[in-house]
Amino acid sequence: MSSLKLVGLAGSFNRPSKSKALVDTIAARAAERYGFSQTVYDLGDLGPSLGQANWPSQLDGQAQGVIDAILDADLLIVGTPTFKGSYPGMFKHLIDLIDPLALRGKPVILAATGGGERHALVVEHQLRPLLAFFQTFTLPTAIYAADREFTDYKVSAEHIDLRIEQAVQELAAIFSQRAIPQAIAAE
Repeated sequence: MSSLKLVGLAGSFNRPSKSKALVDTIAARAAERYGFSQTVYDLGDLGPSLGQANWPSQLDGQAQGVIDAILDADLLIVGTPTFKGSYPGMFKHLIDLIDPLALRGKPVILAATGGGERHALVVEHQLRPLLAFFQTFTLPTAIYAADREFTDYKVSAEHIDLRIEQAVQELAAIFSQRAIPQAIAAE
């Protein structure tokens, strides 16, 4: 039996990136708990064709490979930085290149980062409606982390760690029965 696939997507080009660090942290926790294989991408992993493409057919193999991984994932973790109350335009451009029905029913953990608390509702007002359009199953608990909740690009705030734990626990309703045969096979 093949392992369940977790794909994280950080909607940032920056390296290092707090958004990617947050997605990495959530992905590692979920992979450890449920046995996912995991891959986390950021916008830089899509290469230059992302910004030049008006249609998916105009993407090069590198960008198409990332989109294929997103479509093939059993679980998505989507996190973005917040700029002026919303997600970055290039992140939205990537999402616009995905078929509206391709993500139907896919479980998604939502996350965002920003300079301060005034952006905390970006998850509910921007990301959740965007992913609802694609008919994904966004988990009830989303994670927002402000700059001060990181130390050296690592989540350092206990309350953020608790939200991550809560979101990962919510996956049990979806994945714990799927993970049982894998755990038995691994013994």
